[in-house]
Amino acid sequence: MTLRSICAITGTRADFGILKPVLEAIQSQPEWELHLVATGAHLSPEFGNTARDIEREGFRIDAKVDMLLSGDSPVAVTKSIGLATIGFADVFARLQPDLVLILGDRYEMLAAAQAALIATIPIAHIAGGDISEGAYDDAIRHSITKMSHLHFTTNPASTRRVVQMGERPETVITVGSPAIDTILKLPLLSKPELEQSLGGFTFRERNVIVTFHPATLETDPPEKQFAELLEALDKLGPGVGIIFTFPNADTFGRELIRQTEAFVADRLNARAYPSLGQLRYFSAIRYVDAVVGNSSSGLYEVPSFGKPTVNIGNRQKGRLHAESVLHCRADADDIYDTILKAMNTDASGVINPYGDGNSVGRIVEALKRCPEPKSLIQKSFYEVSIDE
Repeated sequence: MTLRSICAITGTRADFGILKPVLEAIQSQPEWELHLVATGAHLSPEFGNTARDIEREGFRIDAKVDMLLSGDSPVAVTKSIGLATIGFADVFARLQPDLVLILGDRYEMLAAAQAALIATIPIAHIAGGDISEGAYDDAIRHSITKMSHLHFTTNPASTRRVVQMGERPETVITVGSPAIDTILKLPLLSKPELEQSLGGFTFRERNVIVTFHPATLETDPPEKQFAELLEALDKLGPGVGIIFTFPNADTFGRELIRQTEAFVADRLNARAYPSLGQLRYFSAIRYVDAVVGNSSSGLYEVPSFGKPTVNIGNRQKGRLHAESVLHCRADADDIYDTILKAMNTDASGVINPYGDGNSVGRIVEALKRCPEPKSLIQKSFYEVSIDE
């Protein structure tokens, strides 16, 4: 039996934006049926209820897996993973897909992978083999790799790592990031259109976008690191416009949201948004001087706009990056100095190492070559010779 139905999982505004061109390509193939499952922050009013954005983009959501608890402590996150695993088990039993498509390294995806593995449904994983040593996402990503059967990596170094983990080379394909496909094709908003859409934010002479997530394996508390960032932003003064996007629904993320809201409450030059969505986010990157924080987007996507990134702390430690990514410690003075350096950095000629904009075509062709799905389930370990 050939591949017929593909079940894609999305848990955040970020992964949906990356997955979107892949989903559109799957829908365009008459021989395939797409099932889309929304979970995580998509279903939370606190994080913008972004499942509605998916539907506004023209996609049908075939199932919703509600999993987030009111807290974000390690205990609450662990319980959320359990709830998600139960939910995905029910969804997969009902939809009976031939293949589950997963992107990245979030704990929602770990739950989906576990449920698919036990249900003997093959998994195709996008962006395995990458590294981000400062967060538990790193271990989650590698765990999903070992549960997956087809691997679509973003760069050759990640391909080598996936093979090093025992995955057979013929199942590991370097495709690049699908986000680059979108960046090269998406018509962006003009500055007046964007300002109107942002509902009150006015661009200054200098501007930055800030996205800071909890670095879940750091010894310093996330709120302390974020306080250092806020101190640096305050030193920039009222002449610099600041657009905040909220952190993911990670451990201690709600405290960072509280700090953000307190910061913008009495500053006319700063606004915060639970979610910008892909169009507004990419449009904003075009008009700012730098992107600041510790989000993977600063490494994956921002270089394609010819804009510098200020990458704070160790959350993205080890991840491949362009020359336009400037690293600094989670220290107010170091962050401030690096932002000033970024604002005076010409990144227009930088090459993004995450692909050429043809990722989606490579993924579709690989899926078309996919053998009978159930034949992928039993994997043999690929031995790699290691010279010490």
